[in-house]
Amino acid sequence: MTKNVCFTGHRPQQLPFEFHSKNKDYIKLKENLTNTILSLINEGYTNFISGMAIGIDTLCAEIILELKKKNKQIKLLCYLPCKNQTRYWNNYDAKKYHFIIDNADEIKYATLGNYCIGCLQLRNKMMVNDSDTVVAVFYNKDGGTKYTINYAISQNKKIIYVNEK
Repeated sequence: MTKNVCFTGHRPQQLPFEFHSKNKDYIKLKENLTNTILSLINEGYTNFISGMAIGIDTLCAEIILELKKKNKQIKLLCYLPCKNQTRYWNNYDAKKYHFIIDNADEIKYATLGNYCIGCLQLRNKMMVNDSDTVVAVFYNKDGGTKYTINYAISQNKKIIYVNEK
């Protein structure tokens, strides 16, 4: 039986530190996320679901792709809200997104069309519904991460909070 994990977390502008690889808090968060994921793998989790938003979602997807190099048992599943998720993204983030998508094991769409009202929430519900555990990077801010955590709580999902401290 497969065990699934999904990730939820804030976009870079909502984090209490600068979101780049030279920032000590970013480095610590990435280390904590990696250790959490490794612990989950040791517990038998094999499928890791990313919603592929800029920030925590793509960071977690990158960690999974890196870990897959040493462990072929784990899978990256990308749950996308719509076909044109990157339409307004900058070139750097869009390239990163497409690299991850090209290397994912599975892709699911909340809607097969372009962005529409509610597609992000639908994607978040799909991720939680298909997961046994939710890994959350949460700084008590309103938005999609809080919505996803509240939905996971309502579905009695295990939630693991990971921050940079």
